Formats: sequence, structure tokens, C-alpha cells
Amino acid sequence: MTVVLCLTPAALPTARLIRNGVPGAQLHGLAGRVEDADELFADTMAHMRELFAQGKRIIGVCAAGILVRAVAPLLADKQSEPAVLAVAVDGSAVVPLLGGHHGANQLARQVAMLTGGQAAITTAGDVALGLALDEPPAGWRVGNPAAIKPVTAALLAGGRVRLEVEAGNAEWLDGLPTAEDGQPLVRVTDHAVATDEDELLLHPPVLALGVGCERDCDPAELAGLVDEVLAANSLAAGAIACVVSVDLKACEPAVLQLAQRLGVPARFFTPARLADEAPRLANPSEVVAREIGCPGVSEGAALAAAGPQAILVVEKTKSKRATLAIARSPDCIDAGAVGRGRGRLSVVGIGPGWAGWRAPEASAAIAAATDLVGYGLYLDLLGDAALGKARHESDLGAEADRARMALELAGRGKDVALICSGDAGIYALATLVFELLDRERHADWMRAEIQVIPGISALQAAAARAGAPVNHDFCTISLSDLLTPWETIEKRLQAAAAADFVVCFYNPVSKRRRDQLARARDILLSGRGPETPVILARQLGRPEESIRIITLGELTPDHADMLTLVLVGSSETRRMRAGSREWVYTPRGYAKKLS
Repeated sequence: MTVVLCLTPAALPTARLIRNGVPGAQLHGLAGRVEDADELFADTMAHMRELFAQGKRIIGVCAAGILVRAVAPLLADKQSEPAVLAVAVDGSAVVPLLGGHHGANQLARQVAMLTGGQAAITTAGDVALGLALDEPPAGWRVGNPAAIKPVTAALLAGGRVRLEVEAGNAEWLDGLPTAEDGQPLVRVTDHAVATDEDELLLHPPVLALGVGCERDCDPAELAGLVDEVLAANSLAAGAIACVVSVDLKACEPAVLQLAQRLGVPARFFTPARLADEAPRLANPSEVVAREIGCPGVSEGAALAAAGPQAILVVEKTKSKRATLAIARSPDCIDAGAVGRGRGRLSVVGIGPGWAGWRAPEASAAIAAATDLVGYGLYLDLLGDAALGKARHESDLGAEADRARMALELAGRGKDVALICSGDAGIYALATLVFELLDRERHADWMRAEIQVIPGISALQAAAARAGAPVNHDFCTISLSDLLTPWETIEKRLQAAAAADFVVCFYNPVSKRRRDQLARARDILLSGRGPETPVILARQLGRPEESIRIITLGELTPDHADMLTLVLVGSSETRRMRAGSREWVYTPRGYAKKLS
């Protein structure tokens, strides 16, 4: 993850520009100075050190000295330290302070392109050679990292290398000074080979690993088959660009874990697309064709991923429950353009609205998403976090349409964030997503990855604003009878009154529903007095926020609307004044200990 740090309002425009231009980046702002951020922090030095210790890339839109002083006590192993960049407030200078050969130089160039500034690259190899051998293009791997230092040192001393390209396109190495009898050797290959001390091994992403397996195949079996085949054919795992299969296997743990283990994307094809590869298969199967609609999975997927000029370097090979095949492309494979990835649906609770109440996990899911689905107001509350992403809006009452749209997009391989106000699992859309999955069970939906990300609920926000009213047993009840019969709601109200719960009412009043709140009030009055405190919390976390405290006897439908949360205390709930503030709290039983 990349974190853009902003300490002052003056730096905010540059910080936003970087956050929006660097995929997956989050904006962290200093509380009290920068409010519109994905996450706020109070202690600058402590926050920087925590991010660095967690291995997160840091782009500080601030003076370089602040970053240096913050992370200096943590410096130990330059091979494992994350990238740290300092960016001038106006974006004119971008300085990679740490991790130059581990992504910082490349990130600095990317940021400089965004800001129109200058990347101040100082590492010797980049300056003298125009490239870094330990920072190859995406998908490339270094086979023997220990050789980078002596090879680079030889080049910086004026030497020439002998470049041998056995696989892929190595145009990025064109700037190297070379000679036919040069030493050391830089070898570009997809084979696993033993090397001398003066030989650098680079693996281009030219191999597509096609796999198939039975349902619930043991991941260890597939991984073992891959290891065995690679060793038998002297092929380098570092040259594998992607793990590919038919889309029916998009949620198969063995396939997904294999891709994770190899550090490459898992990509998938429809049976129809794999059927197009039938003329090129070495081992077509009529049985497979009848079962899934294509005559081969592992060979077909490998060839489809590696392209029309690819050849099979390993034909279909079987274990008890798995198969694999490997195709070689004459050029480097862009894994992101191969087939489609497994879709992901994140049902995200963003809290009541203020970005400072948004959980870091929620901000990360929104930043990673390609598509945002939600009620228009909720998407607007995301501010800059929604920039550059496809928006799919629907009206307030169209919850099923939103959930279905999110599932459809995830089923097509998109990374989707379904945006909910408050907490996604409290009177929001998480349950509707699972209900649709359970009822309709569309194959594409079932293969998508689903995660629910919590947010601060309106109940929590209202309680915090008013004091501590839910510090003892409480319940929540929705007064809307659109989905729940009033008879059921009434039984729950009677139970809450009898049990003397603190009660939080969601959906208290609408234009059409004007009497439920009054009826609920009367039921609660059967178990607690008219002086019971009532908190009216409206538009929490938004500029229009208001908190009002009245009594249960005073409560009428005119006090609330659909943007209001009504929190009714128990018989034990108290009102108190401290200075100019009035607070509400519910004792939990500490009186005996306090006395």
C-alpha cells in the first residue's frame, strides 16, 4: 500500500493529485489541519514510524527532514525497507529518500509525471546507466539478486557486459554498454540455470501456466505438480507471467493459492474462448468438451494467455486430481490484459459521512475498486476518493437494484465497492447481497470474492456525540414497516419496554409514515417515565449535523425524519451538564465500586 502524507492545507492539492494518480494510494492527513483525508492522525512522527514499520510506501508532501528524522531510528536493512519519498508542497521536486532500487525511483518518476515536477534520482546505477538492474519492468524477476551489486559495480567502473537474450523482449536493457566478449554476463532466460558469480540472471514474463483441477483439489497437490514439472523441464518459476484456467475455477482454492505462491495474477477464460484454441491443443479431450464446453483447460488456457504465436513447451501433465500445461510467448506477456481476473465485491460501510470516521480498511477497498455502486449521496460523500472510478448510482429505494448491480459487476471480474452509509451490516446492504446470492445463485456471482467491511454506525456516532447512552444493554429497532410487518415491530417494542433496554430507532419517520414513532413512544412509556432522555441525532458527520436532547414525553413525529436517528434512554439513563455542555449517559453499575 502507498500512503500520501499531508501535513498542511497548502500541501493538500498536491497530495490529492498524487493520491488520485497512484493506484491504491490513500491520503492521510494531520488532524486539525487536514480534514478531508482517508485517515487522520494526531502524532506525525509516530504515524510515519508506524507506516514505515508496517512496510507501507510513504509519499510525504512535506520537507525531507521530517521524514528523515521520523524513520531514522528504524533503519536497519535496506533490502527490506519500503520506499520513502519527499515531495515539495507545490510538486516541483520529488526526492526518493529510501528504497531507490526497491520501487522508490520508479515511484518518484510516476509522481513527477503527475505533478509536473522533477524526480531527483541519486542512485548511481540510475544516473550513470539510465536503468536499475534490480528494478526491472513489471512481471520480470531477478533470478540471483546477489549478482546485482558486482555487475552494477563493474558497469560503473567502465566495464561492458555480454548480453544474451534467450527469451522475451529485453528492449529495456538497450542502454547497457555491451560487448561480445564483455564480462560479466547478463542472461535473459526462462530457464532455471546454475550461474557463476559474474553472471546476472533475468527472467522475462514469457510463460503462461495453464492449470485445471477437480473441485476442492488439495492446493498442495497442484503446487507439487507445478514444482515437479518446472524442475523436470528446467523452467524458471520467475518467468511465469500468470496462472490461467477456465472461469469455472475462478474460486478454486488450489488455483488461487498457486497464483499467490508464485506471486503472479490468476486469470480466467470462458469455455467458449478456450474452445477457440482447439486446433492448437496437443491433447484434446472429448470428455472435457462434453462436460464444460471446451476440449482442454490447461493447454487451452496456456495458449490463449500466451498469444497466437505461442508454443506449448509442456503439454498437458496430470496428477491424481490436477493437470497443467505451459506455453511460451515470443514476447513478454501482459498478465493484466489476459482473460479476466476474479471479481471482488467489497460491501463497504463508510460511517455517517465524515472521512475521519472512515476505517482505513474501507478507504483501502475504495481506493482499490474499479467500480463504485451506491446511492448518489453516499458516493458524493466519498469526495476525491471517488475520482477516476466508474460510478453506478440508483435511487434511495432501489436497494435490490444496487446490490444486484454490484454482484453483476463483480461477476464480470471487476473490483467493486458497494457503498453503504454507517455500518454495512446494520440496516444496510450486506444482508441483501447474501440474500441475493442465496436465492439466485448465479454462477458468476458465486465465483466472486466477497468481503464486508464495517463502518461506524449512526448509533455509535450519535452515542459518542451525546456522551455514553449505550454503555449498558441496548437494542436497535427499525420503525419502517416496508419490509417488516408492524405487528412484528410492535412485539419487539413491547419486549424492549419490558426489558428496559436503551432503544435506538432507525427509519423513525418518512413522508408516508407519520404515526409509527408516536406509537413506539407510547409503548416505551409503559416501562419508563416521560422524563427519560431522548437524543435526536440528524445528519451525523455532515455539515448539517445537529444533536438535540429532549424527553420521551415531549417526543413527536415532527422531531424526526429519515435522516434522524432517535435514541431513547432506559429508566437508568441520566442527563447532566458540565460547563456549557449537556451530556447523556447510562450507568453500568459501577456505583458500588465508586462508593
